[in-house]
Amino acid sequence: MNHSSNNQPKADLLVVDDTPANLRFLSQMLVNQGYNVRKAINGQMALTAVKTILPDLILLDINLPGMNGYQVCEQLKQDERTRNIPIIFLSALDDILDKVKAFQAGGVDYITKPFQFEEVLIRIQNQLTIQQLQSQLKQQNSQLQLTVNELKLTQAQLIQKEKMVSLGQLVAGIAHEINNPISFISGNLAPAQQYIQDLLNLISLYQKEYPLPSPSIQAFLQELELDFISNDLQNILGSMERGTERIRTIILALRIFSRLGESDIKPVDLHQGLDSTLLLLQYRLRSEGQRSEIEIIKSYDNLPPVTCYASQINQVFLNLLTNSIDALESGIGSKILPGMSPTIWIITEATHPNEIRIRIKDNGVGMSEEVKSQLFNPFFTTKPVGHGMGLGLTTCYEIIVQKHQGKLSCNSDEGEGCEFIIDLPTQMNS
Repeated sequence: MNHSSNNQPKADLLVVDDTPANLRFLSQMLVNQGYNVRKAINGQMALTAVKTILPDLILLDINLPGMNGYQVCEQLKQDERTRNIPIIFLSALDDILDKVKAFQAGGVDYITKPFQFEEVLIRIQNQLTIQQLQSQLKQQNSQLQLTVNELKLTQAQLIQKEKMVSLGQLVAGIAHEINNPISFISGNLAPAQQYIQDLLNLISLYQKEYPLPSPSIQAFLQELELDFISNDLQNILGSMERGTERIRTIILALRIFSRLGESDIKPVDLHQGLDSTLLLLQYRLRSEGQRSEIEIIKSYDNLPPVTCYASQINQVFLNLLTNSIDALESGIGSKILPGMSPTIWIITEATHPNEIRIRIKDNGVGMSEEVKSQLFNPFFTTKPVGHGMGLGLTTCYEIIVQKHQGKLSCNSDEGEGCEFIIDLPTQMNS
């Protein structure tokens, strides 16, 4: 604090000296300079005064009864509340070892008695100025850290928005390009099947009307295996029909996932979003290498429609399910969960009349408390370089908490799997 400024409060000084004359003289001179001054004649009184009201600076004699100045300083430096108070030693001891001991105890300056008051005043002003600058620097660092965090969050939001725009465009392109030819194929399968059946019927009729064909036709029929072709054609057409239906189902899942052509916010069935996301992740659920197929166990309650940004909520489902799959894959060959088949549970329930809960749980390797504490921080990831930017869970948190006024939490312990819990209101407050 700067005692010379009328706009700032006066600095509070504590003077500790067992000589009453020195104490009165120094205290009065400092009061005349505009400081608030408190006095103590021994170490214990000094500690009590400090605990009552923290001073801005302490002037401390070394030779005190009972507890010397070094001991007082050491106790103050061991306390979290008082360790940053600057302490200037005042002493008649002028040996270099005494000064070194004073600085080792935690003092910031050392003034030898007898002293000139102007020297004491300048050194007090210097230490108070340093304290003020350090306080300002701490505030600036805090503000800078806050700004950095805001920039990280903004960067994460921009990346997520760009990803969602790109995903929407990709889905729109895929759905448009695939839907037309699939519709053409699907629409022509039924008449093609009928035409083929008519031709087979015609051949059968010819065989009845002309049971004795020429030798060349008999040879060709024997080579052709007409009966096998007739039966296999039905199987081929059935497979083509099932394949086109599968592609149409995937296109529908893509449309539900991205909510193409729909308004940004509307009441939706979250079960549709979960099922469409699972369908898109089907390729990752299949058995691969040492890992057996990941089992999905669904327990769906009768949920009311939830008013939300459907495509963003689906993005949360995708990120959380992908995380569970990654956790299960990272546990391949692990002794943490022996004998357990990889499983993901999806549980939905209406917890209140106006709130629903979605739980996505896996029996993967789980996570430590240290990892869990940083889970939603931007760019934090436990995955190897090139396998994730650390934005997935940050994005989930932003979408659920900030965009939809909900809650997103995680329960996990090492070796005991992981569970993400989403709480969403059925109607967002405007």
